[in-house]
Amino acid sequence: MQSLALALYFLAVFTGLVNALAIPIRRISIPTSERPVISVGKRHYEARQESSTTSTSIIFEPSGFVVTLRPKPTETASTTTTSTTSTSTATSTTSTSTSTTPTSSQQPQQTPPADGSKKWVVAHHMVGNTFPYKKEDWLEDVKLAHESGIDGFALNTGRDEWEPDRIADAYQAALESKLDFKLFLSLDMASLPCNSAENAQYLRKLVLAHVDHPNQLKYDNRAFVSTFAGENCQFGQGGVEYAWKTQFTQHPELQGKIYFVPSFFIDPARFGSFNGVMDGDFNWNSGWPIKVTTNFAKDLLNEVANRVKEESQRGGLLRKPLNQVLSTASAGGDSAEAELQEALSKFIGSTDTDTEHLNALKALSASLGKRDGEEVKPVYMAAVSPWFFTHYGANSFNKNFIFLSDQHLYSKRWESIINSRDQLDIVQVLTWNDYGESHYIGPIKGDQPDSESWTDGMDHTAWLGLTKYYATAFKTGQFPTIEKDQIYMWSRPHSATAQSPDPVPQPTNFELTEDAVWAVVLTTAPAKVTLTTSNNPDANSQKTFDVPAGVSKLSIPITPGGIMKGVIERDGKVVVELAPTPEQFTFQGSPKNYNFNAFVASAVAN
Repeated sequence: MQSLALALYFLAVFTGLVNALAIPIRRISIPTSERPVISVGKRHYEARQESSTTSTSIIFEPSGFVVTLRPKPTETASTTTTSTTSTSTATSTTSTSTSTTPTSSQQPQQTPPADGSKKWVVAHHMVGNTFPYKKEDWLEDVKLAHESGIDGFALNTGRDEWEPDRIADAYQAALESKLDFKLFLSLDMASLPCNSAENAQYLRKLVLAHVDHPNQLKYDNRAFVSTFAGENCQFGQGGVEYAWKTQFTQHPELQGKIYFVPSFFIDPARFGSFNGVMDGDFNWNSGWPIKVTTNFAKDLLNEVANRVKEESQRGGLLRKPLNQVLSTASAGGDSAEAELQEALSKFIGSTDTDTEHLNALKALSASLGKRDGEEVKPVYMAAVSPWFFTHYGANSFNKNFIFLSDQHLYSKRWESIINSRDQLDIVQVLTWNDYGESHYIGPIKGDQPDSESWTDGMDHTAWLGLTKYYATAFKTGQFPTIEKDQIYMWSRPHSATAQSPDPVPQPTNFELTEDAVWAVVLTTAPAKVTLTTSNNPDANSQKTFDVPAGVSKLSIPITPGGIMKGVIERDGKVVVELAPTPEQFTFQGSPKNYNFNAFVASAVAN
């Protein structure tokens, strides 16, 4: 009996360790044509995408050109948005060229919305990556996020039994910070089970533990709660809408206490059927142009090629790799290539999906009015994200693809959001620490979900400076004064077409990426900006731009062996220089592993 008891004891200890160390991989919603079956822990599911039928137009921005966002020249209030075109002169060390380029003068509404509601910017924090966290780690995250213009964390929580303790630490750290920093739960229904009434009871317990905490985000005097997915949950009730209503939002334990804004991956036309469930909508997929896949781009290329009159030119265009076509366009190539690039650029930072969801929320507004006895405006929470790359093989989590993040996605999406701020209530940055999908803006710390091969040495905290600038504009309705010259630069670590012995192949949609260094500069006054991608620069690897005061988006091609360097000069003097060492960044031609993550760096004037 003693031997049996001892064996059972060690089995229990081993099982506890396995459960404690398990790091969940969250589901994402991806295009229908790219639907792998993804494994989350022991659960399997098929990723989905809601349909979108609208379209928009966004300016074309080739690499080597400059797009400038100018600050508001006066303090006069304005309720209109304008776009203008200006002429910029781009010169290199070996040649001089002048080009007329699109200039984005997108300005946010200059006064707060008439209803007086507060705008919020929050960041998605993966609790599943915080197993080794102590309260001090949470305190560091809270302070850094607050300094970066972020008002709170959406705490993504899954089924691991240790996560409630980390959540409690997060709330306590926020309280001890003495900052106006809010938290709310984002129930990860790709991880949390939702097959029975007992599962719903567990969710209610999670929410009730913090519903009255001083740092709980409140909306309409209710605790704000969100989800990732959950559109298939039935809690043993036989219907999704009925299940969420009876077992969660209108259950006696929670009724009147929560403001529920889930991210359900459903056709927005169904929103109206969630009467008594949804108080708003979080549009997770709005952070990336997920419609733009390799197949989508090839279809556009075929349409462009069909308009080319000469058969030889048409055939040559179709025989080129897609990446080469896009790179040729960015370098100022043939009009056919440029036409394809322009067609794809319309989706970078687009608000098409926001418009679709906002229109659908009108039906939910009527339902909310009936429920509460007064006119209620549903909350709309938009997403913004700087990047997306995940690289798990079929023998792991079977997630290996990118979403198009080139052409200054982060800045353009923010600018679109700011222009639409009167329709948006909350912006959620995706994410603070999701290393598995490469869209983290916080420091690399805690646990990683086997993502070290593409995150080691790939710090993203430089993006926090841009986050603060744009978040401030969204919340206040006015771009902040640029008090110091700043430069932000990023690039992938190797060529898009590089070959590697990596057993996991190139990610789906890799053909969409360009071999380029992307830069955003914030200047206090007109200046010259020089970008360099070679130790022996020529006209292709060094370009100088004359930029006005404000925000300018620049780019330059890069080839294997290339470096990253940016300099801001004014009156013949260097005011900012950014030059990562070769050990920190050298563009590879033959990488050990495929890595479509971004290396990000920044420099600020003293």
